[in-house]
Amino acid sequence: MADIASLPLPAAPHLPAHDPALAQPVPGTDHAAWNLRHIAATLRGNLWLIAAIVAACTACALAVTLLQTPRYTAAATIQINDTGGRVLGDKEDEAADRPSSGLDTDRFLKTQVEVLRSRSLAQRVAQVLKLTGNPHFYAAQGEPLPEPNASAEAQRAEVIKLLQDHLLVSLPRDSRIATINVDTTDPAMSAQIANTYASEFIAANLQRKFDSSAYARTFLSGQLTEAKQRLETSERALNAYARSNGLIHAAAPVGEDKGAAAGQTVTSSSLLQLNQAANTATAHRIETESRWRAVTSGGSLGSSAVLANPAVSALMTRKAELEGLLADDRARHLDDYPSVRARQSELDAINRQLQSAANAVRSAIEGEYRGARAAEQQLAAQVARMKNDTLSEQDRMVQHGLLAREVETNRQVYDGLLERFKQLNALAGVSLSNVAIIDSAAAPERPSSPRMLRNLALGLLLGLALAGASVLIKDQFDDSIRIPEDVEAKLHLALLGVVPSASGSTPDAAMLDPKSAISEAYNSLRAALLYSTPEGMPQILLVTSAQAGEGKSTTSLALAAGFARMGKRTLLIDADLRRPSLHRRLALPNEQGLSTLLASRDGIETVQLDSGRDNLWVIGAGPIPPSPTELIATARFEDLLEEAARNFAVVVIDSPPILGLADAPAMSALVDGVVFVIESERGHRGALKASLRRLRAMRPILLGAVLTKFDPNKSGNRYSDYYGHDYGHYRHDEAAA
Repeated sequence: MADIASLPLPAAPHLPAHDPALAQPVPGTDHAAWNLRHIAATLRGNLWLIAAIVAACTACALAVTLLQTPRYTAAATIQINDTGGRVLGDKEDEAADRPSSGLDTDRFLKTQVEVLRSRSLAQRVAQVLKLTGNPHFYAAQGEPLPEPNASAEAQRAEVIKLLQDHLLVSLPRDSRIATINVDTTDPAMSAQIANTYASEFIAANLQRKFDSSAYARTFLSGQLTEAKQRLETSERALNAYARSNGLIHAAAPVGEDKGAAAGQTVTSSSLLQLNQAANTATAHRIETESRWRAVTSGGSLGSSAVLANPAVSALMTRKAELEGLLADDRARHLDDYPSVRARQSELDAINRQLQSAANAVRSAIEGEYRGARAAEQQLAAQVARMKNDTLSEQDRMVQHGLLAREVETNRQVYDGLLERFKQLNALAGVSLSNVAIIDSAAAPERPSSPRMLRNLALGLLLGLALAGASVLIKDQFDDSIRIPEDVEAKLHLALLGVVPSASGSTPDAAMLDPKSAISEAYNSLRAALLYSTPEGMPQILLVTSAQAGEGKSTTSLALAAGFARMGKRTLLIDADLRRPSLHRRLALPNEQGLSTLLASRDGIETVQLDSGRDNLWVIGAGPIPPSPTELIATARFEDLLEEAARNFAVVVIDSPPILGLADAPAMSALVDGVVFVIESERGHRGALKASLRRLRAMRPILLGAVLTKFDPNKSGNRYSDYYGHDYGHYRHDEAAA
């Protein structure tokens, strides 16, 4: 046989490309298998860790509880109303202080709670109880006394901080009852501080209201002084203008409204009076003129004014009597009769008297008429003059009106401010508080902290949380493949089968027993490969692993033997040209093999060996060549695979490991399917992923992975419930038989 090292090496052929879709990860395996089974198995596998963490946290909680000083919480409850009202207040003031809506009420109550927690209220409590530098207070708070050289301001700040740190104010929703909780190591001190908080909160509210009222009074006092000065200045300006322009306002008559005469001056009043007198004179003149015209238009005795005169009336009566008597005498006597003549003489005298009286009446009416006309003319002249004076005065009254309105405005402002100032003075210091104490704090009989059960429960919960986080972190950073689910979760490969570890015998001996767990596992793997592709079982299979010693050779032998038992003509090729092992396990010679075929043109029948089993032939690795990779990466290897595929139904290739070597990736591109072998508890995710990246770079057809040497009990008994019964029931049945 020719020396392999001296044979020329052909050039590497072009590797055929397969469908890239077949080389992608198995669908449905891109997410972590965080199902209930995985979680339960993870917890069972870390029971000791979880128990240790939970026990440590619970012990720490117990120790902290026992070491804590008991503290006592005293609670005082107060009712917070919207407004406090006033003893002498009016409804307008109370309505102005009342919140207008439910939202405003909620904000008001929250504001009051914040006031309870404020620094200013804590400072009032500290001042009332004289807590600054009080050793009893520091002892109740569990704090040491301040340094002797500490400033008073620093001591006050520390006391306020202690009060605020141990104060809890709670106000339930839809309630006006606030609870003031204060906790110290002294029950009496807790109750005293809580009650002082309640009382000082009421006092602070009243003080704020009084301060705001005092500010309002001070502000109104200043405004009132300014308004008074403006009023005095405007009144002086009005009087000076009236004096300089001779404007004199008429006084209102007794019994009349002063406001009616407030805008009248002497000139306007005189014009009014003269105008009234002129109107009266005109009416009187018209009357006398009508009587005069009536007298002058008729006879001397034809006027009713003359006839209405008493003297004329008496004379007319006497004349009528004499005329009657004269008519009687003339009827009995002649005209010369003395009685007739006497009566005629008397009648003539009466006529003369009547004429004289009528003339006198007419003269009187004429005189009255002339006097009324003269008076009318005189009054009309005076009214005309007074009108001119009034018009001139009205021009001057424009500026006077402006000054008067300014005076009136200033007076109204002054009166309003004065009235409000009087009200504020009357209401100052009589406000009612809107806060009422419902329950005063009493010294508690039992400590409020520490609470043993609560602390133990918190320690238990904290321990469970830390244990869960620890298990999660451990599981995430644990890159070893320990359980079957890790194959899909960490490597995104389909799991073809799980092979248990051989206990009490070698894997070869266990495979000779068809009822052993290893035989059953490889039978399941063979069944999975029968349906691993849409076309069925791949004809040429490559079995590889990331590192040596993971069980790839055993898997190759088991698969080849299984297919041979099915009646399939099977060829097993040992392609590990560096550390071959199949010839030793099958007790076959290794003088010729794959390396011989790759270095020559001989057919595979020249080196194939009968394994001693039906339908199974083996091609050993042959002599170890100086450069196995160069032999594999030639067209000759592809030709050998094609020849093997023509002569055998199944070809199984045992390849070298992937890490550090290029043989397996080069061969993976030429076969119909690759089976990736992973040893349980050994394979690390970093190494496995690096191997898979190198393998996938050649775009092979990755059928899936096989987990070997799996021990359910060693894996934290997480999967013994699932695998142990199946692996052992044959032995149980056999023993029973």
